[in-house]
Amino acid sequence: MTQTKLCIVTHTFLPHVGGIERVVYEQSKRLLKRQFELMVLTHRNYTTKSYNYDHIPVQCYEALNIGFRLGIPYPIPKVSSFRTFLQAVKLNDLVHAHGHPYLSSLAAAKLAKRYRKPFVLTQHNTFIDYKGMWNTVEWLNDAFVGKKVLKSADKIVAVSNATKNYVLSLGAEAEKIEVVYNGVDLDRFKLSPAAKEKIRKKHNIPFEAIVAVTVRRLVYKNGIDTLIEAAKTALRINKDLVFLVIGKGPDFVDIKAKIEQLGISHRFILAGFVPDEDLPDYYNAADFFVLPSKSGEGLPLVALEAMACGLPLLTTDVGGIKEIIINGYGKLVPPNMPKSLAEAILEFSTSVTTIAKEKLRNEVKKSYGWDANVDKMVKIYEEFI
Repeated sequence: MTQTKLCIVTHTFLPHVGGIERVVYEQSKRLLKRQFELMVLTHRNYTTKSYNYDHIPVQCYEALNIGFRLGIPYPIPKVSSFRTFLQAVKLNDLVHAHGHPYLSSLAAAKLAKRYRKPFVLTQHNTFIDYKGMWNTVEWLNDAFVGKKVLKSADKIVAVSNATKNYVLSLGAEAEKIEVVYNGVDLDRFKLSPAAKEKIRKKHNIPFEAIVAVTVRRLVYKNGIDTLIEAAKTALRINKDLVFLVIGKGPDFVDIKAKIEQLGISHRFILAGFVPDEDLPDYYNAADFFVLPSKSGEGLPLVALEAMACGLPLLTTDVGGIKEIIINGYGKLVPPNMPKSLAEAILEFSTSVTTIAKEKLRNEVKKSYGWDANVDKMVKIYEEFI
């Protein structure tokens, strides 16, 4: 059988860690087994010009990475990168870009149109509420880059209905849009009771503590400041609570200083970066998962990973998260409201030990495996090849 040549364009890719990177990786390694010859095209970020990541071929274009230091991962392709984009598009049968706001997606869209190659776009996030002037920058970028990418797409894959509504608000054509929920690696993210003692011992967490875990890049939009304020209130009432925060980012130093100032660092633990292969152990060491995001969530992978490990969700009501909460295993609170979050944390702390983790995991297995996700993506590709 003839293989379809597929170019996947993403602004960042592994080993740089992030949600889009993980989606591209999980889909790519399965597509390689399904008669697709693919390459990932991404910006060069402390890597060689080309490399393989777990047998996935990666080609890099040169870019300016100024925004990364500000917590805004927005590479700007250099003029010299045009040849890289041109060759990638011409050599492949189909182009699939991730994220409407990126200049890399725009370059791929325009070249795909020029050379009559089908162009598929996956949109991951809703509007991200940055501080101050950055919202204006985002609106302008949506107007001058994002809308053009959406208009050029032959098919738009939205990871949630909330994301679908967002791209519709930007002028996307409804008939082009299909909702395909993200997946979770059910072979890795599963129940592992033995991990509880191992991880708690590593971080000096009492075995009998009620542990709330979150996995977040430490930037403003992800709401760690809200979680700190909520934790301060909740810890006054329930001394058995411990908050375990996994992740790094530009706000790490400020966050560490804040929790030390409040005197809660022994109960609000910053674990820093945790390798992806160790994440299941951290989920299994906790009693519930907290997602305090302010905005921008399309369908967070960490929520699916946590539920696959049997953790109920306590999350702010942003983006598409409400679409995957399983009845009886989750609670929504408004964003940016520490008092409401604290009240919900205290409620969870008295009930989560009775959660039927195996039943929750089985509910996740029904709908959110990566193989089912890729089945749907292949059907979309087949509309054009």
